[in-house]
Amino acid sequence: MDRKKLIASVIMVVAIGLLLVITLSDDKKEPAAGLAAHRIVAHAMGGINNHTYTNTLDAFIANYEQGTRVFETDLLLTSDDQLVARHEWTTNMSKLLGQESVLPDAKQGTVLNYNEFMNSPVLDFYSPLDIEKIMKLMAAYPDAYIVTDTKELKPELVTEQFRLIVEAAEKIDPTLLQRIVPQIYSRDMLDVVNKVYAFPEVIFTLYQTQDSDDVVINFVKQSGVDITMPAARAEKSFVRKLKKAGARVYVHTVNDEEEITELSRMGVDGFYTDFVSEDDLGLIKGLR
Repeated sequence: MDRKKLIASVIMVVAIGLLLVITLSDDKKEPAAGLAAHRIVAHAMGGINNHTYTNTLDAFIANYEQGTRVFETDLLLTSDDQLVARHEWTTNMSKLLGQESVLPDAKQGTVLNYNEFMNSPVLDFYSPLDIEKIMKLMAAYPDAYIVTDTKELKPELVTEQFRLIVEAAEKIDPTLLQRIVPQIYSRDMLDVVNKVYAFPEVIFTLYQTQDSDDVVINFVKQSGVDITMPAARAEKSFVRKLKKAGARVYVHTVNDEEEITELSRMGVDGFYTDFVSEDDLGLIKGLR
């Protein structure tokens, strides 16, 4: 064999070897597990019968049955300091939840006590939730995750809310804490939450912060948090830099399948939504 043929043969053998390594490497790649295996986050436990913001038991079950496994829930303190699933204490929310006839006029738009809240059905039919009932749901559905939306910014209120979350989980099963994902509204809030409990995953939501893109990216590198943001802020370069820094990137709240497809092509990993289920996502054509 002359020199040229020998070199060509060696090159071919090396190329085949590299191809086999790449192929075997791809075959061994594990599919995403845990929270990262899911791309849909059901906003306020997900929509039900065209209603949003219900945060109810019924909404959880309806969306779970459609393949969704990650549920964002609003959590507020009652007037007697119990933690319940409610988006806000306003008259408009009482109307949206169909509670005008359930609650007396004097209670419309006020912070309810625990018994008032739990004894006020949503839209005459759906069952309200407190933190203990949410933990019981998680125990009954062992592949479900809860993303918290606790609203508060004052450290003492944040501490109290997460103390109640941890207390409720530990009462039923401490391992539930591994499937609770706090949303934080500022960089400082991470330390406040961590002093109560060091949750394995945290999402920094950007809708309340004035932090620049560079500040957020550096925080991701330092802390390892994931990011969610309004769709309007999800520019391709920002998404790409966040992912390079190690974050999963979510947007909220998106109900249009074409917009989800566009954001997915941009690199967005997950979507907070009222009406698109995890099963629906698998049927969207052109999704990355």
